[in-house]
Amino acid sequence: MSDQAQTTAEGETPQPTYKRVMLKISGEALMGDQGFGLNPPTVERIAREVKTVHDMGVEICMVIGGGNIFRGLQGSAQGMERTTADYMGMLATVMNALAMQSALEGIGVYTRVISAIPMDQVCEPYIRRRAVRHLEKKRVCIFAAGTGNPYFTTDTAATLRANEMACEAIFKGTKVDGVYDKDPVKNDDAVRYDTVSYDDVLAKRLGVMDASAIALARDNNLPIIVFSLDEPGGFRGILDGQGTYTRVGG
Repeated sequence: MSDQAQTTAEGETPQPTYKRVMLKISGEALMGDQGFGLNPPTVERIAREVKTVHDMGVEICMVIGGGNIFRGLQGSAQGMERTTADYMGMLATVMNALAMQSALEGIGVYTRVISAIPMDQVCEPYIRRRAVRHLEKKRVCIFAAGTGNPYFTTDTAATLRANEMACEAIFKGTKVDGVYDKDPVKNDDAVRYDTVSYDDVLAKRLGVMDASAIALARDNNLPIIVFSLDEPGGFRGILDGQGTYTRVGG
């Protein structure tokens, strides 16, 4: 652990709040200020945030959206057949996963990209027991290509994989420091929740994740931690029991 960690009276550093987590980020988080595609400095910054948590001994899974490259719903809305559009979106997530793998391994973090759509030349196929073994060996596992099926979002894929990997929480990295009753960017009087139930997220349409993902998390009592990915040290801080965030359910 880093110098930021406080030692106990026995001279030992405290254990992180969670031992195995899923980090879900959008594809848009990787494009920085350029408005599309991948911004290498932004990818590297997020990789360093992941490394600070990995250095604590936390086992990390990741799912990255593909909206910075292609979004299936938008393609469908423009006349493209929905199944084809969704598969194109899944391929975009593989590109983002490979970019994050390159950034992580560039700073010394062993990483595996695991795709729900087999493409053996660039990544591993999804086999649950193999993925669990990677985590046990302290490799970061980036799950790509969603669930491998159209009509499912990467939010649902992240929740599914988090349950399969026995993660203790999903960390949803966003541009704001939690869940608000209304858009805090547009409303100065928006109020942040410290905690909120799964049912309230669904009933009030708070936009944390899509309804399928929230329902799957609720059915398995899997907490969702919503925090700002733009806050330096925010991911690490929550694992240290600090920081500002909203806890959904759990």
